[in-house]
Amino acid sequence: MSVRLEKELANRFSQDPSGRVFWWNGAWEDAGEVERKTALCEEELRKGGFQPGSRLAAFLPNSPLVLYLSMAAWRLGGCLVPLNPRGGTEWILRILDHVDPYAVVVGEGMEDLGDAIRAAGIPAVTALAGGTLPPLSGRRDRTDQDPDVAVIFATSGTTGAPKAVPITHGNLYDNTRAVHVTVEGFEKGRVLMNVLPNFHAFGYTVCGLLPLLWGLPEALLPGFLPLKNLFAGLRDSGTEIFIAVPTMLPFILGAASRGEILPAGLRYILTGGGKLDPSLEKRFRDHLGVITFEGYGLTECSPVVASNPSDALRKTGTVGRAMPGYSIEIRDNEGNVLPAGSEGVLWLKGPSVSRGYFRDPVLTAERFQDGWFNTGDMVRVDEEGYISILDRVSDMIIVGGFNVYPQEVETVIKEMEGVKEAVVIGVENPVSGEVPMAFVILEEGTSLGGNDIISRCKEKMAHYKVPRKVRFVSELPLSAVGKVLKRTLREQLSGQKQ
Repeated sequence: MSVRLEKELANRFSQDPSGRVFWWNGAWEDAGEVERKTALCEEELRKGGFQPGSRLAAFLPNSPLVLYLSMAAWRLGGCLVPLNPRGGTEWILRILDHVDPYAVVVGEGMEDLGDAIRAAGIPAVTALAGGTLPPLSGRRDRTDQDPDVAVIFATSGTTGAPKAVPITHGNLYDNTRAVHVTVEGFEKGRVLMNVLPNFHAFGYTVCGLLPLLWGLPEALLPGFLPLKNLFAGLRDSGTEIFIAVPTMLPFILGAASRGEILPAGLRYILTGGGKLDPSLEKRFRDHLGVITFEGYGLTECSPVVASNPSDALRKTGTVGRAMPGYSIEIRDNEGNVLPAGSEGVLWLKGPSVSRGYFRDPVLTAERFQDGWFNTGDMVRVDEEGYISILDRVSDMIIVGGFNVYPQEVETVIKEMEGVKEAVVIGVENPVSGEVPMAFVILEEGTSLGGNDIISRCKEKMAHYKVPRKVRFVSELPLSAVGKVLKRTLREQLSGQKQ
C-alpha cells in the first residue's frame, strides 16, 4: 500500500503529544493542539461536502493554517492548492479555472480577492492565519479527482498559460526523507525557520512539510520582511537551521553588521531558488559562524534534486550530488544520451518525480518520457557526481527566488497598441539576483515610453514579473531561422558594462 502523509503524521503526533510542532506569534503549539485544530478543519470540510480527490485552493500567508488545511484535506482523501495572492486578479482567475477547486480560502485582508473569486462563481471564505477553517460549502463532483495527489503547485508555463504540477503523497514522502537523512542540519529536534512562500514547492515542502514529518520543531513567520521581526523570531524561537533563497542573504548580513543579533544556535542555512554567490558563503562563515549550503530543485521533483550534503563534503560552486533515489542522464537537445563528463540537458527519474502536468497532456508528453523528466537545465556532472548548473535552456528568469517566464511578459507587452515586437531577458541585479529587462520595437508613429510599458505590466501581472528597464530598439539580433538571439542581447549588455 502506498504511503499516506496523514497516517505518518498521526503516528508522529501520537508518539509525543506534548512535543513542540509550531512556533507562531511568540508561542509553541504542541502536537495535541495541532491535532485539535486539524480535526476542526477536517470537520468543516466534511460538512461542506469535501470528497476524495477534491482540491482546496488557498491564498494564505505563511502560517500554521496552511498545514492544518493540508492535513485535513489529506484525511478526507483530497489535496491542497497553495496559490500566490499577489499574482494579479487576471492570472488568479485563470489558474483557478484551470485547477477547478472545490472552494477557496483567502487570508485576512484579502477581501477584494475573495469578492473577485466569488464573482467568478467559486465559493470562497476568509480565515485567520492562526485560526481554523470557518464553515463553507464547496462545489462537488469536480473532474480529474485523484486521491493520491497531496498538493498541486501552480505557476505560469513558458507560454504564459497556467501550468499546474500535481505532487503525490509518495513524491513528498520520498523527497523530504531524502533531505532529512542526507543533508547535514536536518536532524530530528533541530528548530527550523519557515519564512519562504508556501505557494512555492521549496517553501511548502522543505520549510513546511519536512519538519512536520520528521520531527523538527518549526518556527513560522508570515514572511521574510520586516527584518526586525525576522531577527526577533529567529532568536525567540531558538532557530538552528534557516531555509532561504540567495537574495535574502545580503539583507541578513547587512542587518547583522548594524547590530542585529542572530541566535547562538543558528548553524546552518540551506539555499535554493538561484545561484549562491561564493563570496556570500564565505562572509557568513567568517563573520557569523554559519554554514551555508547550495541546493537545486524543481517543482516537478517535489522539489529537491541535489544539495551539498555536509560542510566536510561540500564543493563550492556546485549544487552538490543528487538525492538518493534519482537516476540521472545527460542528453543533447534531441534527447540522445551523452557520454559521462559531457555538458548537456539534465534528465531525471525517481520516486520524487511527478507523473506529469495537470490537464496538460501535450506539455506532459514534451517533458516526461518513459518515466524520465527533462529539467530543461544545462549541467555538467563531475566524476564524484557533483552537479554544476551551466544555463537554463528555457531562458527562465529568477527574481528573488521567484520564477519569471519571459514569454508571459512578452505577451503582455505585445498586446499593447503600437508595439511591434518585444523580447524580455534577465539582467543581473545586486538585490534580487536578476530582474526582467524588455527590448521593444514600436510601430512607426507610436510614441509609447518606457513608463507606459512598465505601467501596463504592473496592471496585468505580479510585481516581480514587471520589467525594471525598457529599451526601445529598431531591430533585434536574429538567427538564420528568424529566432531572436537572447544570448546575443545579454552579451551586448555585458560588453556595454565593461
